[in-house]
Amino acid sequence: MSQTGQERRQYDSRLRRERAAQTRDRIVAAGAQLAHEVPAWDWHSLTIRAIAERAGVSERTVYRHFPGERELHDAMIQRLEEEAGVTLEGMRLEDVATATARIFAHVSSFPLVPRMALDATLTAADQQRRAALLSAVAEPAAGWPETDRTMAAATLDVLWSVMAYERLVTAWDLTPERASTALTWAIGLVEDAIREGRGPGSPGGG
Repeated sequence: MSQTGQERRQYDSRLRRERAAQTRDRIVAAGAQLAHEVPAWDWHSLTIRAIAERAGVSERTVYRHFPGERELHDAMIQRLEEEAGVTLEGMRLEDVATATARIFAHVSSFPLVPRMALDATLTAADQQRRAALLSAVAEPAAGWPETDRTMAAATLDVLWSVMAYERLVTAWDLTPERASTALTWAIGLVEDAIREGRGPGSPGGG
């Protein structure tokens, strides 16, 4: 084969790789775009078909770049983490707060939809718990702005929640006893901060 023929073949091969990379990037970008339109915790609607339609390609094209939905979703997660400016690899303890703030700022662009509707009894119990926590915080944090008292009570509410407990048991494989110990430990830290006057909005509060 002549040198010109080799160069042409190399050029065509490089061009195909570049076009394939562009197509893959368009698919991932379309998936990330769709992810912004659904609740952050619910990706059931982000199917190969839906993402292919958004990207303007066929499902067969998507499968040429991704073996399945899981692999595509993994690529989308990586894209969303890049959008949020968060790098999990090599994270240090002092990076956690900043990473959390960036993730929450990013998630705020997603639709906020409750995971499930509570029935009347559970709604009343939820309201009663929130009122009790606000009351518990009111005296030791009497000098705080109302927003800080609300944030402190809300944080205690999250630590108290069944969802927090369930995540420790199911995602972290903690025993029920250790999950309870971890959450009550965290609640104790928040309680100490409140009594010491270190509110969420104060310089040393977080």
